[in-house]
Amino acid sequence: MSMVIELNDLLELRKKFKEEKKKVVFTNGCFDLLHAGHVDYLNKAKALGDFLIVGLNSDASVRRIKGARRPLINQKERALIISNLKAVDYVVIFEEDTPAELISAIIPDVLIKGADWAADQIVGRNIVEANGGEVKTIKFEIDQSTTRIIELILNRYNK
Repeated sequence: MSMVIELNDLLELRKKFKEEKKKVVFTNGCFDLLHAGHVDYLNKAKALGDFLIVGLNSDASVRRIKGARRPLINQKERALIISNLKAVDYVVIFEEDTPAELISAIIPDVLIKGADWAADQIVGRNIVEANGGEVKTIKFEIDQSTTRIIELILNRYNK
């Protein structure tokens, strides 16, 4: 059963996983309107380790990144949705614009981003690699985005 967890509790679990030699995979995002692309991406991320931790941008963080009209779904509800996906083991909400501090605290074994990110632009890459971990990108097989869904809805209903 996956769960939304506070960072301090997650760090205790991380120590345990390390002792048990379990591979921890980390990814992050806003996950504002969950779509098939998200689910496919998270399933592929989970397949790269034993535990998948998702860093979820807080509402304030999403507003700073995506603009004042986002998120559409509040962080509590987004966390509930993401934490109930089969692939996801833990969700931790972070307030910063990037997950750099979170990655530095967790030090995952595998850091995942979508293939739309250039390798040298992946936040936390240096921390993960300096600690013997690996950074991987996942190609999007399902070409979908929350922004595209919003545009489709607006175009469809504003005519």
